[in-house]
Amino acid sequence: MISLDGVLQAPGGPKEDTSGGFKYSGWSATYNDELFGKVMQEELKPADYLLGRNTYQIWAGYWPQHGDFWPGINEGTKYVFSKTLGKKDPMVTGWKNSVVLKTVADIKKLKNSEGSDIQVWGSSELIQLLFKHDLVDELRLKIYPLTLGKGKKLFGNGTIPAAFRLTESIVTTKGVIIANYKRDGDVKTGSIEV
Repeated sequence: MISLDGVLQAPGGPKEDTSGGFKYSGWSATYNDELFGKVMQEELKPADYLLGRNTYQIWAGYWPQHGDFWPGINEGTKYVFSKTLGKKDPMVTGWKNSVVLKTVADIKKLKNSEGSDIQVWGSSELIQLLFKHDLVDELRLKIYPLTLGKGKKLFGNGTIPAAFRLTESIVTTKGVIIANYKRDGDVKTGSIEV
């Protein structure tokens, strides 16, 4: 979920993430409609999840008590990328199927393993690391018709040049563009001729 200017911080609720003085937590709430709900139900199917520490902490405090809304979230494996959390940290041991990853090599090993799809939600700093190391296979964007100015961004300084191919797109009745992209090799250049 991103704004037109690429902000992905705290779309879900008023107290989700106010770090950095962010004032618009819950900015996506007024844009839901039936079509958006159908797309989200498809994306909430069971998977495994790779999360940055901040997103993991927010989720670990919420989803264990609200799994009825998101079937499979508590059963899926949650991989948290953190240099500060340990395997025996109460936050990690308190949410079943949670695993701590410490290095980019750990992420690469996970990416190359057999198993469920791995989804990344939120996790703006982790996303920058994944882009920097060319570890993003697919983008599932929900682009909202608003700008937020400041806030955590989807694309930052770590983003490498890469081509993506549009695989699916729809626009909701509230103007949210839902666009799915798959990695499609290197950037190709050329010239525009009249």
